[in-house]
Amino acid sequence: MAAISGEFDNTREIPGQRPVLITGGHDYTTLTEVAVGPWEAPHPPRAWYIAFIISVSLLAVLGGAIGYLAVNGVGVWGVNNPTSWGLAIVNFVFWVGIGHAGTLISAILFLFRQKWRTSINRFAEAMTIFAVMCAGIFPGIHVGRMWLAYWLAPVPNQMGMWPQFRSPLLWDVFAVSTYATVSLLFWYVGMIPDLATLRDRAKSRMGQFFYGLFALGWTGSSRHWHRFERAYLLLAALATPLVLSVHSVVSFDFAVSQLPGWHTTIFPPYFVAGAIFGGFAMVVTLAIPARELFGLKNIITKRHLENCCKIILVTGLIVGYAYLMEKFIAWYGGNKYEEYIFKTRALGAYAWAYWTMITCNVILPQLFWFKWARQNLVVMFCIVMAVNIGMWFERFVIVVTSLSEDFLPANWHYYWPTLIDWLTLAGSFGLFFTLFLLFCRFLPMVAMAEVKTIMPHADPHPHAPGHVPTTRSFDYNPDEYDGPQEDKR
Repeated sequence: MAAISGEFDNTREIPGQRPVLITGGHDYTTLTEVAVGPWEAPHPPRAWYIAFIISVSLLAVLGGAIGYLAVNGVGVWGVNNPTSWGLAIVNFVFWVGIGHAGTLISAILFLFRQKWRTSINRFAEAMTIFAVMCAGIFPGIHVGRMWLAYWLAPVPNQMGMWPQFRSPLLWDVFAVSTYATVSLLFWYVGMIPDLATLRDRAKSRMGQFFYGLFALGWTGSSRHWHRFERAYLLLAALATPLVLSVHSVVSFDFAVSQLPGWHTTIFPPYFVAGAIFGGFAMVVTLAIPARELFGLKNIITKRHLENCCKIILVTGLIVGYAYLMEKFIAWYGGNKYEEYIFKTRALGAYAWAYWTMITCNVILPQLFWFKWARQNLVVMFCIVMAVNIGMWFERFVIVVTSLSEDFLPANWHYYWPTLIDWLTLAGSFGLFFTLFLLFCRFLPMVAMAEVKTIMPHADPHPHAPGHVPTTRSFDYNPDEYDGPQEDKR
């Protein structure tokens, strides 16, 4: 069946019918052609070149900023006494949060059998890997002497010292590195069948060798599918608790301290919800232009984007509730220092940052209650961009407001990032988008093997009474297998 041009609105709910997730009348052949189209095209779209030049330029800025930092030390940042943590920690927590949504979509939604995830999970996983790479830069350069960053690892250095195992900063090393390793494995294992497709379609010997090397000799045999299904399921089960644990551990950087505004037990669930909130916003930020540029409207449909908007709305409400509870507990606890910090956040020197955070994270996402906002791509893109900005400001407010006004009023100092701080932040986006654009060009952006399992063609003999299949092909959703008992229901 030939693909039908145009975009079909599959967001309508029809009682008794499951929504169509892949539109355009695609069969397996046309779906493969569309999915590998960006890779097979001799040249990417002009917009890709423009975005790539900008991203590489920002990446060069990051290299220059880090080099300047290495020569001159952390005095080139805006950190001072008492604000000893500045944009480096803000950026670290922001990028770790962005890295949450990819594994969430792949692992947790996979275990819950959410079929709509199949169209967006691949590049969401890639987003996770690249975001964690961006996050990993900042602890390394924040130690001041970045050539001694290996001291963060639990290996004795030349002075016979060990890291402080009771410090949550060391817990970060274990949590983030474990999360990055499992996420990378999960991403790669899920990509093996699609890498084999690229190997088989490659026209150059170099392409055949490169993709064949990473396809691990995949032939599509029953044994290969069986092993693949097992590995994918085990990695999903392993990654799921990591999604919840990694940002909980990151929140301990603040929660175990004695500083007002940080010393609170609500931080772990609050940080996890915020990370999912910001991560899904970044997924939509990347999905909207990607589907337009690479002709993926019938694979990443309006329904996929609408589902993401609903998750953003729910997690945004959780984040808003956490903001409210922070204030309530500060008042209810009767701690005058806590009360002062939360009053200062809303009315003090950093009120502009606080109200930017509230506007972007709490007020604007409420537009997603309305269906027109979840269907209008321009409105949707503006809201998710606001959420990205708001989540960065959330970390800025948490880090800076509690540090700049500590227990000694004579010690208070206004913190403002320097040009090097801003250039480092911009450069981290350059690294992220450079990697993402290269991924879009040279790797399968859509999980073809998974998407095909949710198409009607995956079940050509649907559920005749008494039907017993003689063979069993790979099934990403084994609990939905329709055997004789299922047919009798």
